[in-house]
Amino acid sequence: MRRLTGACFLSLDGVMQAPGGPTEDPQGGFAEGGWMFRVWDPGIEATLGSLFSGEYDLLLGRRTYDIFAAYWPYATGDNKPMGEAFDQANKYVLTRGDRPLEWQNSHRLRGIEDVAGIKAEPGSDIIIQGSSTIYPGLLAAGLIDRLITMTFAVTLGGGKRLFGAGTPVETLEMTDHRVTDQGTVIATYTPGGKLPPRAADAPAPATSEREAERQRLIATGEW
Repeated sequence: MRRLTGACFLSLDGVMQAPGGPTEDPQGGFAEGGWMFRVWDPGIEATLGSLFSGEYDLLLGRRTYDIFAAYWPYATGDNKPMGEAFDQANKYVLTRGDRPLEWQNSHRLRGIEDVAGIKAEPGSDIIIQGSSTIYPGLLAAGLIDRLITMTFAVTLGGGKRLFGAGTPVETLEMTDHRVTDQGTVIATYTPGGKLPPRAADAPAPATSEREAERQRLIATGEW
């Protein structure tokens, strides 16, 4: 079975939208496109080098695919080797639409079941880049084997976040972590299972009259 790794650039408040450039993804009025390179940290380069060494395939949402397809095949200079590697990799695109996938080695996936199918096939490991909207479904289906987050010491105030609607209630196990000299936190997680039930020795809820009134306000939507 192929291993599926999610690799995410995040702000401290959890935003992963448009790290690469100002025109990358302005959806929702996001005005901080290209934020990652405004606070670039050379300390993450070893992690990226390890992640993208050897052979791999990519799993992308449709919008991230469009961003990549408009940039990487035309990359020059220092970015040309990465562009060539992305050209050769299989690009699995999780999309409900029918617009053509014109970048070479691109393959349409209709749903989470298709992701499970390609994971079960022999082949290279698969890396998710960007694609915030596909994470909740993949996590809920138990298809992500490893999650690497690179959290920069910056807050962005708004934008698309890694853990959006539909994210399951689960635990993660941290298997590796380090903090760069610049303060970026690089953490690696694997699935940890369901959130345990309430512990028997957990503090009991308050029973005061004030708490009873607070609960009444909660129930009526006034709190």
